[in-house]
Amino acid sequence: MRFDMPKLAARDRYKLLTGVVVPRPIALVTTLDGAGGVNAAPFSFFNAMGADPPLVVLGIGNRSREEPKDTAKYIRAGGEFVVNVVSEDIAEAMNVTSIDFPAGTDELKLAGLTGVSSHAVKPPRVGESPVNLECREVQTMEIGRNRIILGEVLCMHVRDDLVDPDKFYVHTERLHAVGRMHAPGWYVRTRELFDMPRMTFEEWRKGR
Repeated sequence: MRFDMPKLAARDRYKLLTGVVVPRPIALVTTLDGAGGVNAAPFSFFNAMGADPPLVVLGIGNRSREEPKDTAKYIRAGGEFVVNVVSEDIAEAMNVTSIDFPAGTDELKLAGLTGVSSHAVKPPRVGESPVNLECREVQTMEIGRNRIILGEVLCMHVRDDLVDPDKFYVHTERLHAVGRMHAPGWYVRTRELFDMPRMTFEEWRKGR
C-alpha cells in the first residue's frame, strides 16, 4: 500500500513513521532551565550520527507551530544537555518523565531518579542510567515543527561492569537497553542479540 506522506495529517505520518522505523533507542535528556532547575524528558527520535567528532542527534517536535518543547528551548539557551541511556531498570521511571508536567517540575525527583554532577557540562546526568553522554549543542535546524538538534559528545560515562577500558569494548549484551516501538506505548527489550560479521569482498566472492 502506498502513502503519499505530504497529503496526510501530521498525526497519521507520525503513526506510519514510528511504526516502521523500529526499534529506536531512547534518550532520556537532562537540561537546565534559566533558573538552574533540572528538566528531564525522553525522546526516541535519537541516534548516533558520527564518531569523528562523536555526534548524536535529537529530533524534538514543537508543542505548537511556534512554541518549542522545554528540552529544545533549554538546549538552545544553554547549549548543553546530557543523553542518558534507558535500560530496563529505569524504563518505568523514564515513562514518568514523559508526563507533561507544569513548567518548573523536577521530573527526576518525581520519577525516583538521581541527578549526579556531570564532568564537562552543567546539566546533571542520571545516576541510575548505565550510560551518560555529556553533549554540547553544535547546531539546531528548524524544519517545520521539528527541531533537529546536533550535539557533540564531550564526555561519556559507562557503568564499570559494562565496559573493557583497555579495549574500549562495551558489553552491549549486558546493557539491557530499551527500544521504542510503535505508538502509543510499545517498547522492546534488547536481549536477543545475534552475531553476523561483516564480510570482505574476497570472503563474499569465495562464498558464492
